[in-house]
Amino acid sequence: MDKHIADHDGPRLEHTDLYIYQCGAERCQPGHFHGPAVRDHFLIHYIHKGKGIFRVGDTTWHLKEGNGFLICPDILTYYQTDTEDPWWYSWVGFHGLKAETYLTEAGLTAEHPIFEYTEDGYIGDCFHEMADAYFLKYGNMRRMAYLYLFLHKLMQINTRELYYNSKESRHDAYINDALQFVETNYSRKITVDMISNYVGLNRSYLNSIFKEALGKTLQQYLMEFRVRKACELLENSSLQVGDISHSVGYSDQLLFSKVFKRMKGVTPTEYRKSLQQ
Repeated sequence: MDKHIADHDGPRLEHTDLYIYQCGAERCQPGHFHGPAVRDHFLIHYIHKGKGIFRVGDTTWHLKEGNGFLICPDILTYYQTDTEDPWWYSWVGFHGLKAETYLTEAGLTAEHPIFEYTEDGYIGDCFHEMADAYFLKYGNMRRMAYLYLFLHKLMQINTRELYYNSKESRHDAYINDALQFVETNYSRKITVDMISNYVGLNRSYLNSIFKEALGKTLQQYLMEFRVRKACELLENSSLQVGDISHSVGYSDQLLFSKVFKRMKGVTPTEYRKSLQQ
């Protein structure tokens, strides 16, 4: 049995688009199985040779060379290799803010966890490169590059048209992406254009669906979010107002004070004094 596992090197970056938990490859012994079990991240297996089964609930898929299967977080799954023609597969486990979005765009969901790729060795090469990067300096960066290439290939071959059940659910997904971006990047010098680019929509269109849903523009929401975070930081008397200004994305303390007063009716210093009364 050949087996190679590459775990992530460094902290899990929960606030990034995508990050890898593990990757590797294994030539399984006949009848080898895993589960029933749940994972706390997404996990994709790709079968290079052999065959086996993958089971979720009452549904069982009989898989072979060129097939792949997705395991979603918190879903009970079971898989087992064939007793006569055991599979050799590679796997990659990952998560991140955009993980589910990328998978959906690739046509992979909890309801549709199976894909097939037999055109050439491209996907197999991606897994090979991810696993081999474990031994390289800056290997995690290389693994991430090949994970993106792998997911991009899945998006290219996706023929499943139904990504969302309705226009409303599609709009909800865009708005959630925008909210997540603000929440994880408000301390940086981000702009509405950056948020729009992240979501993948025209600025004016994103603004229109955002305002329709929340009753305010993206710029208004961003300012309100930063001021709300500033109010929390002002409770810490050891922090200077200038430090707080930088912490919520304003390099100009004067501009921060003007925005704060417009939102709260008082300056940051006056707000802090009111907390002490």
